[in-house]
Amino acid sequence: MTLTITLPTASGHLEPWRVEGKPLAVCAPARPFNRIAYSAAHIVADPLRAGELDAAPAIDWPRTLEYRRYLLQQGLGIAEAMDTAQRGMGVPWPTALELITRTLAETRDIAGARIASGCGTDHVDLRDVADCDDVIRAYAHQIEAVQRVGGNIILMASRALVKVARSPDDYRRVYREVLAMCDRPVILHWLGEMFDPALAGYWGGGDFAQAAAVCLDIIEENATRVDGIKISLLDEHKEITFRRRLPEGVKLYTGDDFNYPSLIVGDGTHHSHALLGIFDAIAPAASQALAALATGDRATYDALLAPTVPLARHIFRTPTQFYKTGVVLLAYLNGFQPHFFMPGGHHGMRPPAYLAEVFRLADRAGLLREPEAAVRRMRALLLPLGCGD
Repeated sequence: MTLTITLPTASGHLEPWRVEGKPLAVCAPARPFNRIAYSAAHIVADPLRAGELDAAPAIDWPRTLEYRRYLLQQGLGIAEAMDTAQRGMGVPWPTALELITRTLAETRDIAGARIASGCGTDHVDLRDVADCDDVIRAYAHQIEAVQRVGGNIILMASRALVKVARSPDDYRRVYREVLAMCDRPVILHWLGEMFDPALAGYWGGGDFAQAAAVCLDIIEENATRVDGIKISLLDEHKEITFRRRLPEGVKLYTGDDFNYPSLIVGDGTHHSHALLGIFDAIAPAASQALAALATGDRATYDALLAPTVPLARHIFRTPTQFYKTGVVLLAYLNGFQPHFFMPGGHHGMRPPAYLAEVFRLADRAGLLREPEAAVRRMRALLLPLGCGD
């Protein structure tokens, strides 16, 4: 049966689209991956209990946790309570801690489940942060809470540290003291300003080379306490340059949602592991590609991931911080949630033409798992906006 849907275009017209993709199966990998792969996971809101912007977000906990099980069962790890889960953009620390606690508790039965959780300073009002001691205390608060429930830590970049740091030495001091509090090696997080404008100038460097030098100094000084670092700069050359300089045994986790296929494969000497928001949206393709890579089947790896790159570049296009809208749209189209609603009104942060292109590109990549149902859901979404058939 031929499926068609009328979709808006970037030029301001409505055009028919014939659904063409063959959905990828969802399956557990036949063998372990030879790369560590975390998917930063989104949350499912509860629109019936949602309040206004200053209210705690209402979470649909059963669907949120079931989605994490879906990712884990495909061999992907979970990077919990990160920016994909709207951390700092609608989800405050108390909700993030509940999310971390519930995820750890509800996935213990999945053998080999790999979960790491974001720790930052976002529970402190920036107006109350006066110096680096305040930043250290803020990190300590979240680290203690996550370690208390048995979580592994991703040490998130801190807006508060950007505010009070006066030199690279302030970053060195804060990370030295904070890493000493962690009971096992952590993943550091370098989140570029395209994801969070408030993090511009992180590490105290004026440009990438200066910032990278400070970050590498910190890693070298604390190498036994650092499992790896996630870099989200959307610049393949910068990541390659940086990972060549890492101390032995410290991993690079790519957060580059534009260039992940080649970065994960590597150059024969160095490669990146993965900690990616796009893996939430492309889980079947990511899982099967990584399984193929583990067997040395580069052709299948490339064939599976190549059509996901245009989708990823579209979802993460400028303004990049609103990429979560595209991720949640795909969860809705694929039936993981019965609505397209997000905390903080983020479902409204992208125009209809953007949403339509997500549909087209997901179809081409085989990522609409039930095409007929996806067409019905997309029509239901677009019709009230005057953009459907």
